[in-house]
Amino acid sequence: MSFEQKLDSVLTKYKDLSDKLMNPEAVDAKTFGKISKEYAAMTSLVQDIEEFKKLQASIPELQEMRQDVELREMAEEELKTAETKLPELEKQIRLLLLPKDEADSKNVILEIRAGTGGDEAGIFAGDLFGMYSRFAQRNGWKLEVMEASESDMGGYKEIIASVEGNNVFEKLKFESGAHRVQRVPDTETQGRIHTSAATVAVLPEAEDVDVEINEKDLRIDVFRAQGAGGQHVNKTESAVRITHIPTNVVVSMQDEKSQIKNRQKAMKILKSRIYEAERQRLADERAANRKSQVGSGDRSEKIRTYNYPQDRVTDHRIGLSVFNIPKIVGDGQIDEIINALIHDDQEKRLAEFEAQ
Repeated sequence: MSFEQKLDSVLTKYKDLSDKLMNPEAVDAKTFGKISKEYAAMTSLVQDIEEFKKLQASIPELQEMRQDVELREMAEEELKTAETKLPELEKQIRLLLLPKDEADSKNVILEIRAGTGGDEAGIFAGDLFGMYSRFAQRNGWKLEVMEASESDMGGYKEIIASVEGNNVFEKLKFESGAHRVQRVPDTETQGRIHTSAATVAVLPEAEDVDVEINEKDLRIDVFRAQGAGGQHVNKTESAVRITHIPTNVVVSMQDEKSQIKNRQKAMKILKSRIYEAERQRLADERAANRKSQVGSGDRSEKIRTYNYPQDRVTDHRIGLSVFNIPKIVGDGQIDEIINALIHDDQEKRLAEFEAQ
């Protein structure tokens, strides 16, 4: 299908949706709501297409007007504007035509774990959590800690949080992977630079319609919650461990004093992990059919390095280096990195889309 045919197809579909909205009694309330949502989502694209076609149609007319001495100056100015705007508008339309990631609008489960590097890795995991917390705050998102295991020298061995807001997964999905830090730890007396790591997993929060879990596929164990050093922190069996037998996904939760609340939190994480695993399986299948894999989320790969002595953060996937670590990590101002990753993904998907 040519680009022009794709545009005509969009306009035809938009008109069809409009006709259905003009006749609401012909569909049930649920279907009407779905049509309304789809119509609203297409409006911006349709406006761009109409402007694009209008500009396209104006060019022959303006070229003819240039032959008139009195109209030449005005025609040339308008023609220059149209010829400049057309390719920009075309690229914008092509981006809007790209298939949407259905998970982009979802909330996420954010999991950060200390990797290699001992105590320093735990401190770095804490730094990353602080960075994402401030980024979430700046975006008006709600972040809630679901489970945390603190490390001995500060920071976390592991911390899991839910992040709710507008298009959270779209912004954070490229953060999944191994993050590396190079700096002199506070405990280092010789001034030597140490390298430590932490892993980040960003899972789109699964809704009931996304993942169907059969109760008979679950093994649920309850036990007493334990504190540091293994001592029991309560006398009731409030901690919960849920195992999804078909996938062997295991989630333990002891953050709440209530067994019911721990079970609810554990199920939320379990569903999201299973949902992401299925998304990854499908992505891997698609990737096998093309040379470059887009958005694989391979967490074994070091995706980013935070070099404190050089005050530099480098994202290795796109070769981007930005400076001012206090602003990036300390204030959570990671917009430049995230926007560059989104742009890179769009460019790759656009090239693939146009090759079809």
